[in-house]
Amino acid sequence: MTEFRPRAVVFDLDGTLVDSMPLVLAAVAHALAPFGVRSPDEILSNLGGPPARFLGRLLTDATHVPTALERMESYHRDNAHVIEPVFDVGPRLARLGAAARLGLWTGRDRESTLWLLEKHRLASHFGMTLCGDDLDTHKPDPEGLHVIMRQLGVTPPETLFVGDADVDVLGGVAAGARTILIRSGREVSPAIRTRAWQTVETPGEALDLAWRCVG
Repeated sequence: MTEFRPRAVVFDLDGTLVDSMPLVLAAVAHALAPFGVRSPDEILSNLGGPPARFLGRLLTDATHVPTALERMESYHRDNAHVIEPVFDVGPRLARLGAAARLGLWTGRDRESTLWLLEKHRLASHFGMTLCGDDLDTHKPDPEGLHVIMRQLGVTPPETLFVGDADVDVLGGVAAGARTILIRSGREVSPAIRTRAWQTVETPGEALDLAWRCVG
């Protein structure tokens, strides 16, 4: 690994800092159930951007999007209490934040993002939090990461981005930031894997790698 000392580390939220992906997948599956079955891999590969957009990619008839969206949001709202942060994430972010500037770039809406961050006492770690409903653009469009970098006062070569989805890699690379991909046991296409700066298996490994870079 080449010498790399980022001045800022930006994180995705779901599947990266909080263990919410099982609930997200269950909520989307519940949303789609009346209209057909999609595998977890199909759902995961289509996640990214506003829910109405990725639901449209998963449905054969776009007129079902409003009903599916309502079903997904209701299921997620009723079960959001099960979401937990990844192991030891608070202390790890505190240590990272003492050595680098931290940001958060998530496709999740601001209301539920702030609820999760406050619930698990994570909000104070981030100098900039940008959510899925803050801009008209969405991952993999790099605008959100550019906004965060400007707010944190860093350049792309000084920034490390950490996420678990294909759109995280594409968005991070498009913004000029080195990107760590958390694989979490799924198959990743060569087109994505070759763009990631490093690929790791778990969020814990990603946090450890980020610390080795800035520490």
